[in-house]
Amino acid sequence: MGNRGQKRPEMVDEFPADKRACSSLEFRASSSNPMNSRNSMPEGLDGDMDTSSSASGSTRSEGEGDKDSAYGSCDSDGEQRQNILHDYQRRRSSSDQGKFNQVLTSLGQVVDESETLATLTELCELLSFCADGALSSLMADSLSPILVKLARHESNPDIMLLAIRAITYLCDVHPRSSGFLVRHDAVPALCQRLIAVEYLDVAEQCLQALEKISHEEPLACLQSGAIMAVLTHIDFFSTSIQRVALSSVVNICKKLPSECPSPFMEAVPILCNLLRYEDRQLVENVATSLIKIAERVQDNSDMLDELCKHELVHHAVHLIDVKCRTTLCQPLYTGLIGLLVKLASGSILAFRTLFELRVSSILKAVLSTYDLSQGMVSPNMMVDGHCNQMHEILKLLNQLLPNITEDHSGPLNTEKEAFLVNKPDNLQKFGMDLLSVLIQVVNSGANLYDCYGSLSVINKFIYFSKSVMLLELLKETNISSFLAGVFTRKDHHVLILALQIAATILSKLSDNFLNSFLKEGVYFAVDALLTPEKCSQFLFPLFGGIQLSDDSNKKCATRNLRCLCYAFDSGLSSASETGTCRLEKDSVHSLAKQISTNYFATEVLKTEEGLTDVLQKLRTLAAALTDLINMSMGKDGTELHEEFYTILHEIMAKLNGKDPISTFEFIESGIVKAIVKYLSNGEYLRENTELSSGFDCSYNVERRFLLFGRLLLSSIDAPLEDLPLLALARKLLTALSSVENFPIILNHSYKKRNSYAIVPHIRCTPYPCLRAQFMRGEGETCLSDYSEDVLTVDPFSSMDAIGVYLWPKVSKNRTGNIKPAAIQALCGLESSSQLPSDKSSPGCRSPDHMESKIISSDVKELEDKPDILRSAPEEGNSLRQTTSEIAEPGQGHMENRQHTSSHEDGSTSSETSESSGYSSNEDISPKLLFFLEGQQLDQASSLYQAILQQQFNVGREIVDSAKLWREVYKITYRRDVKSTESCSQDHQHQACDSSVSDIMGRYWQCTPFFSDTFVSKIASGLETSTPVHDVLFFLKSLECMNRFAFHLMTRQRMHAFAEGRTDNLDDLQVSVLGVPQNEFVSSKLTEKLEQQMRDPLAISMGSLPLWCSQLMTSCPFLFAFEVRCKYFRLAAFSQQQSPPHPISHNDSGGLNGRRQNASGLPRKRFSVCRNHILESATQMMDLYARQKAILEVEYNEEVGTGLGPTLEFYTLVSHEFQKTGLSMWREDHTLLHKTGMQAGDSEFVRSPCGLFPRPWLSTVSTLCGTEFSEVKKKFVLLGQVVAKALQDGRVLDIPFSKAFYKLMIGQELTVYDIHSFDPELARVLLEFQAVVERKRVLESAGGENSTFKFDPCFRNATIEDLYLDFSLPGYPDYVLTVVPEEKLVTMENLEEYVLATVDATINVGICRQVEAFKSGFNQVFSIQHLQVFTEEELERLLCGEREFCSQSNEMLDHIKFDHGYTASSPPIINLLQIIREFDREQQRAFLQFVTGAPRLPPGGLASLNPKLTIVRKHCSRCADADLPSVMTCANYLKLPPYSSKETMKEKLLYAITEGQGSFHLS
Repeated sequence: MGNRGQKRPEMVDEFPADKRACSSLEFRASSSNPMNSRNSMPEGLDGDMDTSSSASGSTRSEGEGDKDSAYGSCDSDGEQRQNILHDYQRRRSSSDQGKFNQVLTSLGQVVDESETLATLTELCELLSFCADGALSSLMADSLSPILVKLARHESNPDIMLLAIRAITYLCDVHPRSSGFLVRHDAVPALCQRLIAVEYLDVAEQCLQALEKISHEEPLACLQSGAIMAVLTHIDFFSTSIQRVALSSVVNICKKLPSECPSPFMEAVPILCNLLRYEDRQLVENVATSLIKIAERVQDNSDMLDELCKHELVHHAVHLIDVKCRTTLCQPLYTGLIGLLVKLASGSILAFRTLFELRVSSILKAVLSTYDLSQGMVSPNMMVDGHCNQMHEILKLLNQLLPNITEDHSGPLNTEKEAFLVNKPDNLQKFGMDLLSVLIQVVNSGANLYDCYGSLSVINKFIYFSKSVMLLELLKETNISSFLAGVFTRKDHHVLILALQIAATILSKLSDNFLNSFLKEGVYFAVDALLTPEKCSQFLFPLFGGIQLSDDSNKKCATRNLRCLCYAFDSGLSSASETGTCRLEKDSVHSLAKQISTNYFATEVLKTEEGLTDVLQKLRTLAAALTDLINMSMGKDGTELHEEFYTILHEIMAKLNGKDPISTFEFIESGIVKAIVKYLSNGEYLRENTELSSGFDCSYNVERRFLLFGRLLLSSIDAPLEDLPLLALARKLLTALSSVENFPIILNHSYKKRNSYAIVPHIRCTPYPCLRAQFMRGEGETCLSDYSEDVLTVDPFSSMDAIGVYLWPKVSKNRTGNIKPAAIQALCGLESSSQLPSDKSSPGCRSPDHMESKIISSDVKELEDKPDILRSAPEEGNSLRQTTSEIAEPGQGHMENRQHTSSHEDGSTSSETSESSGYSSNEDISPKLLFFLEGQQLDQASSLYQAILQQQFNVGREIVDSAKLWREVYKITYRRDVKSTESCSQDHQHQACDSSVSDIMGRYWQCTPFFSDTFVSKIASGLETSTPVHDVLFFLKSLECMNRFAFHLMTRQRMHAFAEGRTDNLDDLQVSVLGVPQNEFVSSKLTEKLEQQMRDPLAISMGSLPLWCSQLMTSCPFLFAFEVRCKYFRLAAFSQQQSPPHPISHNDSGGLNGRRQNASGLPRKRFSVCRNHILESATQMMDLYARQKAILEVEYNEEVGTGLGPTLEFYTLVSHEFQKTGLSMWREDHTLLHKTGMQAGDSEFVRSPCGLFPRPWLSTVSTLCGTEFSEVKKKFVLLGQVVAKALQDGRVLDIPFSKAFYKLMIGQELTVYDIHSFDPELARVLLEFQAVVERKRVLESAGGENSTFKFDPCFRNATIEDLYLDFSLPGYPDYVLTVVPEEKLVTMENLEEYVLATVDATINVGICRQVEAFKSGFNQVFSIQHLQVFTEEELERLLCGEREFCSQSNEMLDHIKFDHGYTASSPPIINLLQIIREFDREQQRAFLQFVTGAPRLPPGGLASLNPKLTIVRKHCSRCADADLPSVMTCANYLKLPPYSSKETMKEKLLYAITEGQGSFHLS
């Protein structure tokens, strides 16, 4: 080997690929490693680099986004330049062709080696820079044999090197050159040079050339032995060249032929050895190659055994271990699990090795950390082989256990079974690791495929386990309750597995589990499968919804859906390809009958004897409570007050007693239904959403909540775990997980394609349309028939909107030639500014022609006209404004329903023409009811949602997307005969409400949440008699009771004082410790919503199943805060008319306060002045509040821009709103005391309980020189800033009070809420009202007969002695009454005074400010989207985390140390100690210094993006003399290595104190 063969030093060995400088030799990407040719940002920044804020600023300024050059110019100068460029390229191409001919001629002649070298050098340069099209196929074919011949040159290595380099470049310039080179034996020549390895640089160039050829000619490379050639001496090369070599192997292995396996099997030992390497890219290439080899030989057991002999199983298991240092990309990780599946399915050696390696422990760790929401795939992906991780794991687990059925038994299956019988410890270890995890997978809302796979593994494990071992394992899991929950699924594949598991357990452990099956309801589930009609005798037919499909012996419904029988087979069988189901028609019924006959004695089948003692006792209590409720109907609820308390106390004692109560007993007993009926006074089953009996019903509901609260909240000082409310909530959540079956419907097979929708608006859509035929219902005589045509329907339009379209066509009041409103809009409003005019569009033809030709027109015509597609969203929106807005005043599309315009004073005006149009033009209003297969469709839902719900109702848990769009749906319509009646009833109801409003005003203390509990419908698909509905309603009541615990407890104390049970007003003070809000979260529903929100079509078009939005509206507490944040961002900021984009699995879901919005919004840069922050904010919001753009800030005369300055701007704006003198907040009394102000007084409003609006009298427009119009403008601006901060993911630093957050989310305030911002005022008002109520009770009881006497004194003084006037406390300018005579408060007018004070404080005195805030907020997005959060969560979302993490381990986990620092470096240890020692203000200052905001985003340090990075700062002088510097846009701190902790603290405090207020180069 000559001296040229020495290994050359590579930059890749010293620096990461993304930090290497680009040399001239690497100018051409084709000649370097293709894996490193991508552009990427550096992972870290060098410690000596310039770290100013401008360094990472936005690359586009505000103006740049609007420049024409960004989108291409169409002017004449541009065309001229384009022509000049084309002429230049043609001339250059002609010149290059001449040069190629000269080179070809020179190489063909007999010349000396020096001339050959010169010609080859010229050829390489020519190939590197030649113009496109300069090299013809004839020229490439002519050059190939010459270059191959020179590559075989034996005497001159330089000629070999240049010839092979020319071959590499030739493949780049002309891809077909690979075929020419192969034909002239280039591959054997290159392989020969590789095997010889005489010169290292020649060998490296050979690898580069083979990598190019293998792309186009993999089979030729395989047959020439290229795999072994590139692998034989791979250890001699650098890492970058090794990657190139493995790329060639990957290219070849992707196209392995079906015969002759020997050329690639001999490479397996080397490939397996390469899996030990640490380079990730290298390992991924090796893994890809081995996966492809395994796919090729998966049907050959001998070949699979050969793979296992080289420890492939060991390496693969090591790589999938969560503790492995080499982290692979997700597809490769999943592919390795699939590799193990293939090995285990065909090799007994692999099967044994996997058990010996304890693979069950590794898979347990993977499943425990796996997010089910990332594991949702469509069945199509399973058929194509691109399965997800969960599916592959379940396939592997199924292969680790033998098949049960005899028709699948074979020699390998027998060997597997014998292995487990001979070594039972392996099976026991398998069960200990995975049984509980698989049960958790099913219980966590897994999709049907994962549920079936998990049950299949459980079934096999229980079948092969011995009784003693099985009993020991099942003690740790409530298998009976688990099976009872599985029986609520409707798929017969799942049911048969559940029955098989139950049968196996009963056959082995009948004595141990028979009673448990009875207690948990398994017996009743099996009985329901045999006799569904018997379910009606139970109060709650838990299993009445089980329906067995009668087509189990038929083929699967469509070619795209794969039967569950084959979902976890290692390969596709002929039966699977034909779709024939393995289950017999009556298999479920037969097995259920067998279980019932063999294991349930005949005497147990009797209803009463089949019930447990606990169930019978609970039923008795439920019946007693129901009877008492019926007795109280129409009576004063207080008469039976103590009787109710006695029964409820007994019920709670039973529920929290020593005897365990199963979920089945809890639901089936009727306890839930009875308590819910008691709490709601029977109102929760009503169809309307308001209490039927006005104040009387509200009063009764309040008294019942108070009584129930005595039971649940009485132990408020007890430990949290002992609270009855917590125990009951957990029991209800467990019951909900068992009984709910909300569908998860995904559309992964959705492909973007353009369609044309006729109904309800004629427009082009970027998504497919549904096909429907509208048919008149039988017996309907008032409507015309409209079933002659099949219409394309926008799938995401509501049924109300479809009714608007259809009504003019079917109403007999109209003539037959009347056109629908949408077509009229297209004709009549063609010149209107509301509609985009596009005269070249087919949409502008005459409506008659359009309507008659639209169905038969080719959609492809529309695809070729991008201008039509571009105008479609605007056209659709305009049509909605002209039609559906009039017809759908009740819909929740805020952006289309209300248009607001700001006036100078900050107020808004709404265009409410839709309400007048609704009443004036009666014929336009939708009066049609729609039915699909006999089921009435929800008017508020879309047709797409209605179809999905209907398919799920009939037992289809998996929806075939292809069939969904292909099928023609026959929808019948009928006239809504109740519409006119309901209108008149509504008017009567409104009159009734107004008549009792005065009465309810006197009883202001009734908390509004009692009636709010009944307002929102829980879920439209649920019948009110189902256990799911009752559980949800009960949970909602408990959650409300927990949030309003202070209200309830205070109200109880006031009742006690009024009734004379206590005489001390101090007893009214309540200290409440509520149950944490996360205790009401349903993990199963949270997982389901996570999965559903990953559906790209559902996200972009708002087509989530109805239960998602309805539960989020009525019971948002069921979902975790993080998931609600994702839902909020999707609902508030998603682009409904944009094509769907799949959500990345790495998306943190909106919690990150610093993360930019991922919706692709444009960025706008705005320049602000530090000395005029509010003025700059006003100008910014005037420009951009209504625009969907991300705002970035730069300061005048400062170089900083980007994330850091923007966050600081929002912080400064927050502080400006807190300054005194604005007359916005209650504690701002500077206007009243300007003369008494001291120079040292604080310039900020100090409000310990948070900011709340200052009351302004409606008749006052100016106060001490401050105009109220200016105050309103400030609130409008505040609303805009808050909404924009939420939209852009910025953090504010403004302490709003809890009551103000409640006003944001639309909740009504009461006197109890005054306690959250003015505790002293609230205390006095409550005491006053308690005195008033005591006087009222005494008078109503007839003072002479009462057992106590009324004392008119208030804390040893009369009311008159207090000398209170009718002015608002703290605001003498605010007069509470217009009657001049009533100047002082007396006992007679005390209640009036209290009511007026409360009204001024939380209603009339602040309503205009609150409306101004909401109007500004709504300019950005609808404030109604905030209603999914509580007050505390909204503060966290808007203002981030209150506390800086103080745990050292937590900081180490979420801080990155780089460029000279590690977690154990002394300066880092000192810094973390200093941060922990900082007080709250110092920690805020540190965060402001490093990130630009004084508070961390929601989620704390873990959500900070970019991650907080600390690097070593290299100082030119002594480190102790230097200061730390930061780059706020990257959260990047450069810290000098100070000599001591004291010095570091001193310099750090100086920097964070003096370094505020500007952004300059550091």
